[in-house]
Amino acid sequence: MPDEGWAGVDRYLGEEFVPSDPVLDAALRESSAAGLPSIQVSPLQGRLLQVLAEAVRARRILEIGTLGGYSTICLARGLAADGRLLSLELSPHHAEVARRNLARAGLDDRVEIRVGPALDSLARLGAAGEEPFDLVFIDADKTSYPQYLDWSLRLTSAGSLIVADNVVRQGGVADPGTRDPSNVGIRAFLHRLANEPRVNATVIQTVGSKGHDGFALGVVLSGPTPSDGPSRVNPA
Repeated sequence: MPDEGWAGVDRYLGEEFVPSDPVLDAALRESSAAGLPSIQVSPLQGRLLQVLAEAVRARRILEIGTLGGYSTICLARGLAADGRLLSLELSPHHAEVARRNLARAGLDDRVEIRVGPALDSLARLGAAGEEPFDLVFIDADKTSYPQYLDWSLRLTSAGSLIVADNVVRQGGVADPGTRDPSNVGIRAFLHRLANEPRVNATVIQTVGSKGHDGFALGVVLSGPTPSDGPSRVNPA
């Protein structure tokens, strides 16, 4: 089916499952007006994130990559009644836009956005010895996905869910000779995930208004060991 057909199905399903949402619509307008790139998850994908958060009864969610807060809102809506979400964002401008969107959504009291390089923020989380997260959503720079996976494993426990977006990249990830840094990073991430004994994982290809891409999903089978920490992983 050509791309326009995928987008048409996406629109139909969106109208059925994600009817007009003033909060999310306003978040998109705010992000566009602020000059943010239109690379957020689609409405159907956002609903998927909410459903996944509800399915694991998430009390603590970690998001790596905030952008304008669209996916943050979706995830936060899936939190348990006493839940909290921590989102890591590199850009102060993106973070400020996201905070406005979260305030409009009435979720600013349940979500914290920390600004700075995600790997630095993750290292501080690891050093602090905080309670494990029930769900981690990775949607940031693709070159760092292997390290984000390492930290996700360190900051979760058995039964936690790890979700990573943009792991198919219009099919580019299947090219073993790729020199694209993002594709190389994703290939290393997927190789690490597929061979990680502490996780039962799979990848789902997606098509629709966002083109041809996919999500990686992994259930953590066992918690971190004392020796856990970021490691170097070579691409497959």
